[in-house]
Amino acid sequence: MGADDESFWHIVRVDIDPEHEDAFSRWYVEQHFPDLLACPGWRSARRFLSLGDGPRYAALYEVDGEWAFDTPEFNRVKGFGPFTPHVRNFTRIQLRPISERFDEVV
Repeated sequence: MGADDESFWHIVRVDIDPEHEDAFSRWYVEQHFPDLLACPGWRSARRFLSLGDGPRYAALYEVDGEWAFDTPEFNRVKGFGPFTPHVRNFTRIQLRPISERFDEVV
């Protein structure tokens, strides 16, 4: 992902009803991530647990461009599937890099 291309980070944050957390986490990793990564334009996916305020869970996706949200493949797998009624505090943000990544002091 470079500073001059159309790719970006898509970040989704949610809370899930406590009684569904374990099943939701399994579904996310075993079904949702593989389904999304099979869609054109979806490069990578990773989940996170919040250390502060806001929704407890976050997913970070590397996406090739806005067009990736308009494919038939994505439209078939988007959303939270059977967990939709149990999702709370859904937020999302999209971020485009404006610099290269720095891993060490030069």
